[in-house]
Amino acid sequence: MTYSINTNVGALVALQNLSNTQMDLQSTQSVISTGKKVNTAQDNAAAWSIANTMTGKVAAYDAVKDSLNRATSTVDVAMSAGQQVADLLTQLKAQALAGSDSSLDATSRSSINNNFKSLLTELSDVVNNASFNGVNMVNAGGTTIYALASDTGTKITVAAQSLALGGANVTIAAAASFATAAAASAYVATLTTDITNVNTALSALGTGASTLASQLKFVSGLQNTLNTGISNLVDADMAAESAQLQALQTKQQLGIQALSIANQSTSAMLSLFR
Repeated sequence: MTYSINTNVGALVALQNLSNTQMDLQSTQSVISTGKKVNTAQDNAAAWSIANTMTGKVAAYDAVKDSLNRATSTVDVAMSAGQQVADLLTQLKAQALAGSDSSLDATSRSSINNNFKSLLTELSDVVNNASFNGVNMVNAGGTTIYALASDTGTKITVAAQSLALGGANVTIAAAASFATAAAASAYVATLTTDITNVNTALSALGTGASTLASQLKFVSGLQNTLNTGISNLVDADMAAESAQLQALQTKQQLGIQALSIANQSTSAMLSLFR
């Protein structure tokens, strides 16, 4: 066996091995502290790039979900108002039908007419107050809703449905009134048509609400799938990393001992000169 006091090969090898172990230990500790096996492009360029792209999509779909939720709330308010309008139209028809009874005296018909006008005012208030976040889909200038459907900017459209008095669907005028049986009878026919129109408008709003709900469900599911994919690419197996940490800590201790032994080997040469 050859000994050299200028170069301690054993110590150099032990130091190199210990240094490698230290680097592996630092890497494992980083993985455990972050919970990710890929933290930067240096760890795995391909996985990092794919994960970053998908993370951007997940963030974009958050905006899509916000848009769909806002649109859903707006349509829900419009549908709630529409249902009240339908109920009020039914009550108005009943009042008009009662007023068309030719056997009524003037006082009774006037009382019914007052109820009729009160219901018209209530209907108008319902329509004018059917707003969500400043958007009203059922008043005279009803706003059509456009909701984001994807991260590319495609949109879902839910058309406004005017339920305002004197409009396309509710044709009876806000100032409608009757003093005779004939006038009241004419409103019965008008209100029958209006009820049919409102039911059609509600069906259109319901279809829009269903489309928004389906898209929201799809986007939420897609986000979950993307998050799972990101996790598969970058998240660490903590059980495996824990086992690796323990192994490296043991290896580190052994490396320190090996370096200590190698450093002591030069002192053994002194015994050759005694």
